[in-house]
Amino acid sequence: MSGHSKWHSIKHKKAKEDAKRGNMFGKLSRSISVAAREGGSGDPGSNVALANVISKAKEYNMPADNIERAIKKGTGEIEGVKYERILYEGYGPAGIAIMVEIMTENKNRTAAEIRNIFSKNNGNLGESGCVSWLFEMKGIILVSKSDVENEEEFMLSVIDNGAEDIDEEDQLYEIKTLPSEFMKVKESLEKCNIGIKSSEIAYIPKTTVKLSKDDAGKALKLINILDDNDDVQSVNTNLEISDDILSKIDSQ
Repeated sequence: MSGHSKWHSIKHKKAKEDAKRGNMFGKLSRSISVAAREGGSGDPGSNVALANVISKAKEYNMPADNIERAIKKGTGEIEGVKYERILYEGYGPAGIAIMVEIMTENKNRTAAEIRNIFSKNNGNLGESGCVSWLFEMKGIILVSKSDVENEEEFMLSVIDNGAEDIDEEDQLYEIKTLPSEFMKVKESLEKCNIGIKSSEIAYIPKTTVKLSKDDAGKALKLINILDDNDDVQSVNTNLEISDDILSKIDSQ
């Protein structure tokens, strides 16, 4: 299992914890509103980006009323704050690359906050384009092995429906897709009654970087603080972290 896949497992676990605290619902509401506005429609049947984020919201058990209200804010049916989408790029401890996706109603305030988080946690906020060339946009879907009765049939099915690659770790399969094939693969899984643990279209590193335990701990601290910011939608990095180092960090 790649260190990258391990990272997505960590992200998924943290997102579940955020959802319990309600933090995730606020971020998802912003994503839904922006997708409805930018896609020109509140109908997920004709707005792929909206369909994707609604699907993600349902994974975290976001109430239907919250979803509907966020859509109406995006389409202008009810009054709501207009959020702007921004992408920040920077460097973390030991030079790891970090991509931070933002949705904010006040970009000057958010820029100052993000810069401050980087500078106080062994990182540096960089210029646009400084690390984006190290990443590519991919769909990532995590599936529980317990939901898969026949591994060979499962793998052939998802590949036939557009999956690029399938990786595995412990009790999870990680399916990688092109963004254009993301919803098709998700729908094929749902038709086969295979539960989806998490799914997203994200910036995926072309190569990863391994750090020492100390630097990895500092990197995770920076990433978690960024992720806890209300304006931050997602944080992606080229950090590769092994089970051994992760267990040592967790035990501290």
